[in-house]
Amino acid sequence: MSIIVTAIFTPIGGAFGKVVEALSPAIAEVHQEPGCLLYAIHEAPNGQIVMIEKWESTELLDAHGEGEAVKRLNASLEGLLETPVEVTRLGAIPAGTESQGKL
Repeated sequence: MSIIVTAIFTPIGGAFGKVVEALSPAIAEVHQEPGCLLYAIHEAPNGQIVMIEKWESTELLDAHGEGEAVKRLNASLEGLLETPVEVTRLGAIPAGTESQGKL
């Protein structure tokens, strides 16, 4: 079963664009990683950046977390965030139609 992850980034005042600039190269790189089904950022109304990820397996997600792309991303975000990134792993609870009831 696939794994869904949310990662919430809270930029310091005036750094929203810089955080997006830091995330963008990592996104392109992670899209090439084994098991990456979705890795996308979205702007929340409160100014946070929400990343939504989907991975084929926990093992491949764990490998991603230990990978060079994440290390480079974390270094590029240094000094740009108010709080540490809030990462949550989610397991689907399918409901409704198969195609619409889960990510």
